[in-house]
Amino acid sequence: MIRGPVPTDEAARLLDLNGYGILDTPAEENYDRIVRLASRLLGTPVAVLNFVDEHRHWNKAATGAERAELARTDAPCAWTIMEDAPLVVPDLTADERFEGLGLVQDGARMYAGTPLITPRGHRIGTLCVFDTAPRQPTSDDLLILQDLAALAVSELELRSHTSELSRQLDAQELYAAGLRRELSNAQTLEAVTALSNMNGTPEEITVHAAQLLGQAVGADWTGLVTVREQGTQVHVVQMQQDFPAPLAQLLQQSSTQSRGVTATLLDAQQNVYVDHYAAHPASLPNAAGLGLRAIAWVPLGLWGQERAVLAVLRAGGEERRPWRASDRALLEAAGRSIRSAMQRHDALAAATRISKQDSLTGVGNRRALEEALCEAAPDSDWTVSLMDLDGFKSLNDTAGHAEGDKALRVFAGALAAEFALDGQVYRLGGDEFVLLLPGLWAEADVLDRIDLAVLAVRQVAPTPLGVSLGSATTQEGALEDLLGRADRRMYAAKRRRKTRAPVGV
Repeated sequence: MIRGPVPTDEAARLLDLNGYGILDTPAEENYDRIVRLASRLLGTPVAVLNFVDEHRHWNKAATGAERAELARTDAPCAWTIMEDAPLVVPDLTADERFEGLGLVQDGARMYAGTPLITPRGHRIGTLCVFDTAPRQPTSDDLLILQDLAALAVSELELRSHTSELSRQLDAQELYAAGLRRELSNAQTLEAVTALSNMNGTPEEITVHAAQLLGQAVGADWTGLVTVREQGTQVHVVQMQQDFPAPLAQLLQQSSTQSRGVTATLLDAQQNVYVDHYAAHPASLPNAAGLGLRAIAWVPLGLWGQERAVLAVLRAGGEERRPWRASDRALLEAAGRSIRSAMQRHDALAAATRISKQDSLTGVGNRRALEEALCEAAPDSDWTVSLMDLDGFKSLNDTAGHAEGDKALRVFAGALAAEFALDGQVYRLGGDEFVLLLPGLWAEADVLDRIDLAVLAVRQVAPTPLGVSLGSATTQEGALEDLLGRADRRMYAAKRRRKTRAPVGV
């Protein structure tokens, strides 16, 4: 047996390990669960979670074997902490480093272990498995072992943070209350984060999140305030049953009219906390008199053209009800989570818009048309008109594609303007455009509007352009068949136009 090496960062590694306060602590279910998973997933009879101290291996959790403490030289883990990668020994009896170990004498043959690597890069222990027969773990086995080791380190980090919080409390009563509060806030934040990852409009997500936050911080009134050009709108999300009705009415009026503290915070970019409302220079005396004690203002960013903020209030009771550090931490974290969700929502909405928009003309593309046809009410009347520009190929050939693109943009813009209140314009590709119009339209009426768009494009096109049109309505068949019917009619019109002047001339 060869004595295990010592890492070059041994002193810092031991300091990191001792900082967790994990050594010589009782068994904990979170760690027991990890070793049970390791044993079950890798199919081994024994799994152990070790911490490698200066002279010993100390077992925090074990399955298939008793928790024990071994000399540092009596287990392969001293070698495992030398590298970030897992250590695999298919047959311990065939490795001169380990053949004389007591665990080998007790029947252990295969060993696979991976280091527990802290965020500071120190390898403070191992998660390892043993088998009684030689074998070679698969690469998937080793990935599972590494994932479980990372989970164990996450548990250590959580435990360390919780312990640090506990040490900061001055008395047992404050400790218990604070711990419950922090746990509740963590659960609330987890729920808010889950809501933020769900599908829904920004307002729907925020309303549900605001309900959770209001309850978590002991708010008496929670409202979503949106600032528009027309003014400020307040959506009351949560209100205690005993909240003073006159104060609720005053809040609605003052927010809508942008008065009081709310008016001074409309452009706030960071959370603002008013612990003593009555002392604020912009406070409304009658609001303070009705019991308003404290207010927290959480900006949620821009929703399109609206600025959204979350207002959380405390009222009644003692004269002052300030916001605790844990309340502020929860509101800060929740605000970031909601803002991030809104940014993702905006990015997704923008990507969706772009995916349905023709990049050259800005009108809807083929995908947008197909979705519109699928979503159109089947029991309503619809008109589909398909057209293309006559003379467009000649324009491209003689004046170049830049002039052709310019003509397409002008025609599409004019067409969209003409039908802005009546329907939607889509570009199928090339010089083909489609109108989807609610109701039953006579082809002549559609053509009158299209002629105006043709006149607009003729002002910029150096060669003559016209339009061929085909229309179909739901009086003639099912909505999904109208595009094909309109296409056939358009090409029939184009063939007829070869013997006479173009439509719109």
